[in-house]
Amino acid sequence: MGNTTNIRIAIQKSGRLNEDSLRILKDCGISIDNGKDQLKAAARNFPLEVFYLRNGDIPQYLRDGVVDIAIIGENVLIEKGVDIDVAEKLGFSKCKVSLAVPKGVAYNSIKDFEGKRIATSYPNTVRQYLEKKGVKADLHIINGSVEIAPNIGLADAICDIVSSGSTLFKNNLKEVEIMLRSEAVLAVSPKISSERKEILKKLQFRIQSVLQARQSKYVLLNAPNNKLDAIIALLPGMRSPTVLPLAEKGWSSVHTVINKDKFWEVIDELKQAGAEGILVCPIEKMVL
Repeated sequence: MGNTTNIRIAIQKSGRLNEDSLRILKDCGISIDNGKDQLKAAARNFPLEVFYLRNGDIPQYLRDGVVDIAIIGENVLIEKGVDIDVAEKLGFSKCKVSLAVPKGVAYNSIKDFEGKRIATSYPNTVRQYLEKKGVKADLHIINGSVEIAPNIGLADAICDIVSSGSTLFKNNLKEVEIMLRSEAVLAVSPKISSERKEILKKLQFRIQSVLQARQSKYVLLNAPNNKLDAIIALLPGMRSPTVLPLAEKGWSSVHTVINKDKFWEVIDELKQAGAEGILVCPIEKMVL
């Protein structure tokens, strides 16, 4: 690409967020040549370079302008980068940051943490949360598996990321307070140049189209003309649905887009209203 300016994006080196981040770039039509264990890779068909970094280091790289943007868990920004702007919430890698105690311990309220020892790799998040609630506790900062801390007598409780809860369950712990809910976000360096901001705009446009598509389903159905108005009234489409006459007299084909969260309710209502031959397709991109 000669001397073209590239936008530099940081993504997590390994793990689920790495896979989800690469998937969204791929869905945006960006091909990345990344060999195994590379720390840096260039895109073939978009002015973008990928830096594979440790999650916890990304906020500092953004702050220093070493990278221009990053796909990172909101929880990491809340802990280490509250000064960094979020351009876009990405809707994947959802988790909670929660306080957990051993299963056998009775739990009444946040006041139970008064004077207790909490093991965590999110000290700032815990400190702020407890301060707001007027609770003083001892924080033990651990990088790595905090779940074992109560079992080995190092702490009375832990604060950690919870996705499915299976890690807590395995370690005989129960979640008692959800401090925050998090998802992957697109974060932007305060030092991004105006040239790279233009590339970011193009990337965001693509990301928004992909996210919109992930939220939606394309629906085609057949309807008798005498029930058409009732069926169209049920459709929460983008604007108004497309209606085409079928070869069979008195019937029409209706095409529309439905939000995947409302999907099953709408399908049930359509069937009751007389819709037939309902066909549902995923949408790859959706440009509004």
